[in-house]
Parts: sequence; structure tokens; C-alpha cells
Amino acid sequence: MVVEMTYNSARTDLVIPEYGRTIQEMVDHLKSIADKEERNKCANAIVSVMGSVVPQEGDKEEVQKKLWGQLFLMANYDLDVDCPCERPTRESREEAPNRLNYPGAMSRLGHYGQLTRDLIEKAKTYEEGEEKAALVVTIANLMKRHFLTWNKATVERALIVEQLKEMSGGTLILPEEAVLVSSAEILKSKRKTSDALDRHRGKKRKR
Repeated sequence: MVVEMTYNSARTDLVIPEYGRTIQEMVDHLKSIADKEERNKCANAIVSVMGSVVPQEGDKEEVQKKLWGQLFLMANYDLDVDCPCERPTRESREEAPNRLNYPGAMSRLGHYGQLTRDLIEKAKTYEEGEEKAALVVTIANLMKRHFLTWNKATVERALIVEQLKEMSGGTLILPEEAVLVSSAEILKSKRKTSDALDRHRGKKRKR
């Protein structure tokens, strides 16, 4: 007796290889069932098996939507069953995802932190005058401190002025006469803080 072997290379490619050929064959059989009620039972059974074979992430509703979408995909969307979620279509799968809304300049200047952005938005609501000018100087000094946290060298005043203007959409301008905290003073304060933290960690290790 000669047994004829069938190799995977001679078979059609699997739509979702992770589920294996057995589940694909179950889906093919599902499409051949004439009775609608039996098809529904079989479809639900296949989805249950799929969920146990390849664990899915997300809440229950999200997982069900994903599994039924995969079932319809393996059936080439030629499937007449009652889907418990929105019926998957070829068009919905082929839709391009929504473009992510990147924050642009805010992403590039993210090292200044949320507090800086909140203060900028607050300052933009102020009337022109001493109070607004004082807040702008405070923001500029805060930006300088944040900049030197991530860049241990010095920072030019012109850079802070330019980036403050950029982050505020051109509405906040540092007064010409404003004096910012010196880079040396900021770096000295950082070293003191760092040394104090190192001493504290050293004491904890000795206990």
C-alpha cells in the first residue's frame, strides 16, 4: 500500500498562520453548512477555539470584535452568520488608520514639561503689563532650568527667547531688560541637590 504524502508547500497559503491549518479547514467547512442555525453554532465554536489557541489582549468586547474580524478574514468575507458585533467587511479592514496627531513643536520641546506649557497658556490670557512681564520672566527661568537639567553645558539667552516665542505661538516675548538666572548658579544648585541625594543613598545602604 502506497501512502501519498501531502506537503504544506503544495497547499494553499494560510490566511492567518498563527491559527494553523486545522482551524482554517474548520472555517472552510463552516462555509459549506447549509442550515443558518448550524452555521451560527459552528461559527461561535470556532471563535471560541481561536480565542484559546491565540490569546488576545484587550477587554472582552474588543477581543470578540478582533476574533470575529479574523474569522471573516479567513472566510474571505464570504460568510453568512449572525455576528455579535459590527459585521466585518473587506473595506473596513483595508481602510487606512487615522493619522496620528503629533504635537509638532511641543514634542520637540517636550523636555520643558507640562508645567511650563500650562504657565505659557496662563500667561497668554494676561493683559499686557508688569504682572504678565513678571510671569514671562518666571517661565523663561523655568525653561532655562529645565534645559540645563538635560544639557549640562550652558545655554544662550537667545535660545530661551526663541523657544519661548515658539511654544507660545509668538505671543510671549521676553523683555529686553529681563535678567535670567545665571547658568553657573543653576548648575551649582543642581550639584548641591545631587550631592545631597548621593549622601542620603549612601546612608540607606549602610543600614
